Amino acid sequence: MTETPIVYLNGRFLPQDQAYVSVLDRGFIFGDGVYEVIPVYGARLFRIEEHLKRLDDSLAGIRLANPMTHVEWHEMFEMLVEKNGGGEQSIYLQITRGVAPRDHAFPTNTPATIFATSSPLKPLPRELLTSGATAITLEDIRWKHCHIKAIALLPNILLRQEALDSGAQEAILIRDGLVTEGAASNIFMVNDGVIKTPPKGPFLLPGVTRDLALELAAANGVPHQECNISRDELLQADEAWISSSTRELLPLTHIDNQTIGSGTPGPVWQKMYRLYQAYKEALIAGEVE
Repeated sequence: MTETPIVYLNGRFLPQDQAYVSVLDRGFIFGDGVYEVIPVYGARLFRIEEHLKRLDDSLAGIRLANPMTHVEWHEMFEMLVEKNGGGEQSIYLQITRGVAPRDHAFPTNTPATIFATSSPLKPLPRELLTSGATAITLEDIRWKHCHIKAIALLPNILLRQEALDSGAQEAILIRDGLVTEGAASNIFMVNDGVIKTPPKGPFLLPGVTRDLALELAAANGVPHQECNISRDELLQADEAWISSSTRELLPLTHIDNQTIGSGTPGPVWQKMYRLYQAYKEALIAGEVE
């Protein structure tokens, strides 16, 4: 990465400390916008079309036209990565409804605000991969459109902070007795060698990493299914892990102070983790997109 990060703001690349947004931007006033996080390995964008498809869906969900084509997004991201030194990075993209007088109604003919930045993608501490992470379960207090990757994340922040305050790394959310996802991740469990994860729907984000894990399982003969999971089933699982763009596949060995399985990362997670790392190496080598 360069010493002073370069960001993209409304058509311009400029040093981060020179990038400013109006105080009347609807992202600042209302949280009226969406975002994406895209990992970069070996200067190559990870699952870019899948991320852009999710961006399309999020924008449609808030009734905001996509200000750029997929080709234009791709070119801009690659230039941003290059300007920040290549290698392993994490791109953050945010699109808001733009600058307008404060009014709940949508403004007319207002250009969207487009902001993208990139930061070093740091590997997880080795001890989390060898010993596993801890989580707690909490009531899912969020709204009913969690499939939209909206920037208004205060409920997620409060839930994640409650987990951190308790000494855990993540909060696993429960709605009407069923597991939805983590405060900043998707959730998997294993019983009798079968990977299980909650089905897509309005109460969880359709994770790109989640989908890749299921694709890798299918391609390598690992039994898996999308199904409802209760809190009790999760606590009785043989294995559990979470997935996200920046944490990849992170094993959970303790939830609500209960030991999951043997209390160490299990064999199914270990296999899936190896497959995931092999996919990354293939991406860097240009063998997959």
